[in-house]
Amino acid sequence: MNKYVFREYRRKYILLFEKEKNKLEKFLPKRTKIEHIGSTAVPSLGGKGIIDIIVGFKDKNQMKRYACIMKRERYEMMPGFKKFERISFKKVYGFLFFKRRVHIHFVLLNGKIWKRNIQFRNNLIKSSRLTNEYARLKKQAVKIAGGEGKIYRAYKDKFIEKYSS
Repeated sequence: MNKYVFREYRRKYILLFEKEKNKLEKFLPKRTKIEHIGSTAVPSLGGKGIIDIIVGFKDKNQMKRYACIMKRERYEMMPGFKKFERISFKKVYGFLFFKRRVHIHFVLLNGKIWKRNIQFRNNLIKSSRLTNEYARLKKQAVKIAGGEGKIYRAYKDKFIEKYSS
């Protein structure tokens, strides 16, 4: 599955997020903040079709403790995304041509990464002009990146930084 393509928005993304959130709530601490972020969280945006979820923890020790549980629950830690401030996982559901990807990002609740992601999502939801501009940028990023994740993300970074405050 080529994940660096641009797909039209689908309403099912909200349901897929809720389904994954329900799974996470079964083994994460009670009252853990779990939010839908990324393109699939913004109606009409479109994007790669990956369900991105951010999970806010009170401290790094709690993040590490539940990272071990994520492995047990068959979430794969994403290489290069285990950093001081964030631990990311992925899970792929389905087979052959019917695959669905979910990315889970453990971060500090109300830390820089949490605030940036939530604010950017909220700004996109509030402004159709901003959403349309970001969609054009994402389509261009897909063409330029040629399947390379680092290039894809770097192409979008300045825009995200500008509109996440």
